[in-house]
Amino acid sequence: MKLVFAGTPEVAVPALDALIASDRHEVAAVVTRPDAPAGRGRRLVASPVAERAEEAGIEVLKPVRPREADFLARLREIGPDCCPVVAYGALLPKTALDVPARGWVNLHFSLLPAWRGAAPVQHAIMAGDEVTGASTFLIEEGLDSGPVYGVLTEEVRPTDTSGDLLTRLAFAGAGLLVATMDGIEDGTLHAVPQPADGVTLAPKITVEDAQLQWSAPALRVDRVVRGCTPAPGAWTLFRGERLKLIQAAPVLDRADLAPGELSAAKNNVYVGTGSHAVELLWVQPQGKKPMRAADWARGVRIVHGELLGS
Repeated sequence: MKLVFAGTPEVAVPALDALIASDRHEVAAVVTRPDAPAGRGRRLVASPVAERAEEAGIEVLKPVRPREADFLARLREIGPDCCPVVAYGALLPKTALDVPARGWVNLHFSLLPAWRGAAPVQHAIMAGDEVTGASTFLIEEGLDSGPVYGVLTEEVRPTDTSGDLLTRLAFAGAGLLVATMDGIEDGTLHAVPQPADGVTLAPKITVEDAQLQWSAPALRVDRVVRGCTPAPGAWTLFRGERLKLIQAAPVLDRADLAPGELSAAKNNVYVGTGSHAVELLWVQPQGKKPMRAADWARGVRIVHGELLGS
């Protein structure tokens, strides 16, 4: 089939690479978000998908909104049979959905209908799911509600961050997306409607969502830290400034600290929660680079009974 691939962040690149490598399909063009400011200089930078497509000599389309007349006209000129999508980042209007004869097919990183929305992997970790996965489905105008072509499952490991899990799903999902394109092309694969039960939503995780509540149980604190790593980053307050927590671990045999109370030894830093303690392993003070929590504690000279949080 002739394909137009839509995607933006690094997590979409493995799927684009797999489609480019396929001997059954042609990636005629790529649709991605416009260049965005990045870094300290805030200069405009192309998306990872745009950079990869340009390296491969593939036409790149960067509409501000995919309902723009010029974009739709070019899409019709290309005449794709199908448009595979991975984390594109913009809502597709019906005028765009109607262009390819076989529709737009999304690779979504959850087992639909669970975790429909922008942040399925983060929500799966924060909810304590033991198994998640990826699904390919036909895009409709509803939120991730279209019929499903295929799924794969992936174990959520006890120390997984959302970055760890998303990386594994991106590479496994690339194979699923290619297999879905193959099945659509040869007529052996047909989409099945999602069940009405089991729908959960996964909206984007905000900075406010990532603020740690030390009155919560230690397992909840651990899940929020892992779910918000690398973005937007779990955080708390220390002496009125934000302190980002990059890695922590529940300590099941220590329950002598009040919620938010710090205890620092030579090589360990603990903080109390609503249940047992959590050991801080890596932190990032405001305006500084990530560091080992023990090094941070020595530098700030924690006072006995000092607290994290508001």
